[in-house]
Amino acid sequence: MIGLGTFINCALVLLGGAAGLLFGRAIKEEVQHVMTVACGLSSAFIGASGTLSRMLVPQNGTLGTAGAMLLVISLVVGGMAGAMLDIEGKLERLGLWLRRKSHSEGDSRFMDGFTSAAFTICIGAMAIIGPMNDALYHDYSLLITKGILDCIIVMALSASLGRGAVFSVVPLFLFQGAMTLLACLIGPLLSEAALSNLSCVGNSLIFCVGVNLMFGTKLPVANLLPSLVIACAMTLFPL
Repeated sequence: MIGLGTFINCALVLLGGAAGLLFGRAIKEEVQHVMTVACGLSSAFIGASGTLSRMLVPQNGTLGTAGAMLLVISLVVGGMAGAMLDIEGKLERLGLWLRRKSHSEGDSRFMDGFTSAAFTICIGAMAIIGPMNDALYHDYSLLITKGILDCIIVMALSASLGRGAVFSVVPLFLFQGAMTLLACLIGPLLSEAALSNLSCVGNSLIFCVGVNLMFGTKLPVANLLPSLVIACAMTLFPL
């Protein structure tokens, strides 16, 4: 069944969110803060290692760099496109709508939980390649692995930031569902180089998510999402 991997992923997110809400009140605020920082630190290292694994290449017995211009052009052009489309604003409006519909107007942490969790679990190479494997090869293993990681992340974020983190399952379902449908249409046309570019740029966005979680910054990660499209397109114009 095409799309089964995304359903399993979403179910694991809900499981983690329920566990976080159930036991979150029993966890001291200081511990909740540490859990949030730990999620950010983990995301930053996962993103950095994924990006550097594509950029550091062996050259004459030493390590050289590659893909720097890919990263710069993809992020700059993609960020400009995302800012003009106001993707960040649209995601925040979705969060506000979910907060209103769930009668959580009094929850001051709802938006922090929602955006932090949504950016963490929706952005990255696994959220794109996983649905592609699901659609093209009926292979759910990558999304199941991602679901387990998402379960732990959302459990920690819902314990520290509240129910908003649980509602990140909505953009996750929409995004990965769209990626699954898109893979059915264009997946066979994507080359290994395109997937490599996706991994490099996607992991750099995961690093940004980690920075936001650790330091409470507001890097516009959602506005950088079009950089993934630019990264794929740049396989036609290798640098």
